[in-house]
Amino acid sequence: MGLALYAGYESDRNPESLRERYTYPESDFVTVDGLDVHYRDVGPTDSEAPTLVCCHGVFASLHTWEGWTDELSDAVRVVSLDLPGFGLTGPHPEGHNGIQETVDFLAAFLDAVGIERASLAGSSRGGEIAWRFAVDYPDRVDRLVLVGAAGYPRTETRWLQRVRDLGPLSWPLRHFTPRALTWVALREVYGDPARIAPETVTRYRELLLRAGNRDAITSLDIQTGERSADVPRVDAPTLVLWGSEDVVVPPSHGERFAREIPDAELVVYEGVGHIPMEEDPTRTAADVRAFLLDGSD
Repeated sequence: MGLALYAGYESDRNPESLRERYTYPESDFVTVDGLDVHYRDVGPTDSEAPTLVCCHGVFASLHTWEGWTDELSDAVRVVSLDLPGFGLTGPHPEGHNGIQETVDFLAAFLDAVGIERASLAGSSRGGEIAWRFAVDYPDRVDRLVLVGAAGYPRTETRWLQRVRDLGPLSWPLRHFTPRALTWVALREVYGDPARIAPETVTRYRELLLRAGNRDAITSLDIQTGERSADVPRVDAPTLVLWGSEDVVVPPSHGERFAREIPDAELVVYEGVGHIPMEEDPTRTAADVRAFLLDGSD
């Protein structure tokens, strides 16, 4: 038994070695609230081009927006970042990674990189961060793109909440991260597992192993729905994107966002799961391009 446990043990990865593997030529780092934040800024910066700032979900990183960056950056400035507790940014020194804390962190990040106003895209938990930002900082948001976004109460018990309830017994999740477990987790968020590339599994796993990230995730505030009554206060034009096979946040939540946000449109992608922008970037980016470039208030 002891040998089996030892074989499954995974030590933290050194942040500097991960930087060498998982930065882009356009990657940069900026200090915000004591954190060295990894972000990527690609595309035109003239005043005529829209700016899209992208917020990822739990377990992910800015790499989840790579397809959109490739598809859109000829005409759209695409800015993506690793949020506190994830990717190369790593954990906040004071443990500030709650949803509302991250909303305010996003405002500080935009100040740090000189973006006064932009469109926002958010996936899953990042979607809740994005729509809350649109409510709290309405003068800073042009348009909003919600991708399988969180924000409404869910009655099912989430596995991460169960792990947190274990207290000290959550230690295994902090130290045992086999590749097979990462693949199983990705299979849950893809509608078609055949689309999962081996290098995608490797990237998710290695960035999860970045020093401090597992501790940050197991202590994550994952309660959602506490501000769902504020959803109708979103006054930015909104594009709601959902996968028909989303088993993390049900498509009915997408319908509710589209119904409750005054100026919203829903697009559902058949055969796609919880992260459509990663699973099918070409099809989803085409809709985002039309929304950002062709739409008018």
